[in-house]
Amino acid sequence: MRHALRIAMTTALIAVASTAAPSQPLPVLAAPWIGPYGGVPAFDKASPAGLAPAMEVGMARQLAELQAIADDPAPATFENTIAAMERSGRALRRAYTVYGIYGATLSDEAVQAVERDLEPKLAAFRDRITQNDKLFARIAAVYDTRATAGLTAEQQRLTWLTYTDLVRAGAKLDAASKTRLAEINQSLAGLFTRFSQNLLADEGARFTQLGAEADLEGLPESLRAGYATDAESRGQKGKWVIANTRSSVEPFLTYSTRRDLREKVWREFVGRGDNGDARDNNAIIGEILQLRAERARLLGHPTHAHWRLENTMARTPERAMALMEAVWKPAVARVREEVADMQRVADAEGDKLTLEPWDYRFYAEKVRKAKYDLDTHELKPYLQLDKLREGMFFVAQELFGLVFKPLTPGTVPVYHPDVAVWAVSDLAGKHVGLWYFDPYARVGKQSGAWMNAYREQERFDGEVTTLVSNNSNFVKGQPGEPVLISWDDAVTLFHEFGHALHGLASDVNYPSVSGTAVARDYVEFPSQLLEHWLPTQKILERYAVHHETGEPIPAELVAKVERAKNFNQGFATVEYLAGALVDMKLHLAAQPGARIDPDNFERETLAALGMPREIVMRHRTPQFGHIFSGDGYSAGYYSYLWSDTLTADAWEAFIEAKGPWDRELARRLRDHVFSVGNTVDPTDGYRAFRGRDPGIDALMRKRGFLPPSAPPKP
Repeated sequence: MRHALRIAMTTALIAVASTAAPSQPLPVLAAPWIGPYGGVPAFDKASPAGLAPAMEVGMARQLAELQAIADDPAPATFENTIAAMERSGRALRRAYTVYGIYGATLSDEAVQAVERDLEPKLAAFRDRITQNDKLFARIAAVYDTRATAGLTAEQQRLTWLTYTDLVRAGAKLDAASKTRLAEINQSLAGLFTRFSQNLLADEGARFTQLGAEADLEGLPESLRAGYATDAESRGQKGKWVIANTRSSVEPFLTYSTRRDLREKVWREFVGRGDNGDARDNNAIIGEILQLRAERARLLGHPTHAHWRLENTMARTPERAMALMEAVWKPAVARVREEVADMQRVADAEGDKLTLEPWDYRFYAEKVRKAKYDLDTHELKPYLQLDKLREGMFFVAQELFGLVFKPLTPGTVPVYHPDVAVWAVSDLAGKHVGLWYFDPYARVGKQSGAWMNAYREQERFDGEVTTLVSNNSNFVKGQPGEPVLISWDDAVTLFHEFGHALHGLASDVNYPSVSGTAVARDYVEFPSQLLEHWLPTQKILERYAVHHETGEPIPAELVAKVERAKNFNQGFATVEYLAGALVDMKLHLAAQPGARIDPDNFERETLAALGMPREIVMRHRTPQFGHIFSGDGYSAGYYSYLWSDTLTADAWEAFIEAKGPWDRELARRLRDHVFSVGNTVDPTDGYRAFRGRDPGIDALMRKRGFLPPSAPPKP
């Protein structure tokens, strides 16, 4: 999940100093959006050349608006200070939407040059706003009287967040510390950009090309076709290309019988950012860690991890570590069992080998078939991207009363021909927002899957509906042919749609607390929860239909999926949790002026943890974009596990009630989780939904480390 920017405080803190006059006409990318649905981005008028001018003018407007608030001679009130900040930065927000889309999905050298120029400037002005003493004094005045000024609960929460964010960003530091903090933030912005661009280059320019039919042994036809399409798009018609992205690599590692090629593809993938060349990220990571450590000290915290977790649900690194360590040991024990099962299969088939990381998925698939009579390739003919998308819409309507209707191409501008758009309304026909879907991989697009908000829902100055997007990296098929995806990809599809629903269900007044603008270790809860609706009977029977015959997925195949739901859970948990532990330990160990060698630290930390040699971290350190392309998930990759503790407990609430389609429970879920944004403390919001705090037992049951609870109702 990649968060949209918060319009008020966060957007205020990403502006950049500019000498452009506030009265200067707005470039098209910063101008108010026109057209239907409350206005839409002018993607048809966007270009790399227009990004910097739009950002510059938008930033100038932002600067003037915030300074006017600071200079207001009237006593500070919520309306003339906090609400005024919510109104600020609209031009910049519009420009930043397009800037972010180009950086994530249409990146080329022209776009990257703009990023290299703008990112340090953005960091510099972030600090100028943080260090605006007059502005902070007004915010502090509202903060000090928030409980007695007749503010609503949402207004009090917004005031607290605005004040707290500024303090955490250094608003109370002395002049010398503020100067050094600004230098650190500018340096970090440049390093984050270099890290991201290096990783994007290794994912785009490095790939494995196959030239003979013999290289395709074991691969299903649909996978071969996708690799051929990718090769053709790169000017290599008649060949096959395994792109250096997860959605391309993992299916190859699962099905290819060519062990030599599995190793080659695996090494290319896990070596991203770690090849000792001009795009190697290790030195950059070392600098980032030092600067983060120094910044944390300036801000009064012993480490970057302590600073980052201060305003999360976990609160402290110690609490996050306690959860991870509680899960780590049973997960590693399960891996030992999985490896033993795979080795027995390899031995029985006469494969004289010791299992290596490039073998894990291949032999795990054999074990799955032997233990559960389930070949995951049996599922793929029933997993059509378009049909599963309709299944997600069904879940949205049944749970939250949201109806999706496709827009005719050309109704609103899009930034690439692959993007399609749906209008979203409630059951009464009231418009709620737009959903943009960009499903396919292409050169210049970041790997993985994510959600963004182009515009947040708000209503304090009138109703403003949201615009959200989901982005994936599926391999595009031949024209007219359905795109068939794996079960894991289907789970990810539902996960990211959960983030989109979090934005679409938002029902608040102020944009800074709208939608997904919640604590990092809470934001994954709604998305992880939505994954649970994929394997329900209603979805599989109606939307998992064979791409040729239209027949629904057989009941016996569904039963196999249910029986095998905890299969390979040791691998999945250890692969993820190793990265979360290394992330936290890196940021607890980093000290100002002390250089850490990321490769050595990763290797030594995993050895000390007892990392099984047959597995590598899901994201090795030199390619860990969550952690080193920005501060977002830094010292926070544990968040997925923390959120999954809530997810598992919440799903058991449905099990204990009337099942997945319990309308009353779904109403409570919407009222207390999906619709409230950050207007309430997440602990209070969850407690209002569930009636109590979560425990760890549901998580352990979900992952198969404890006996299961009662089976879910249909």
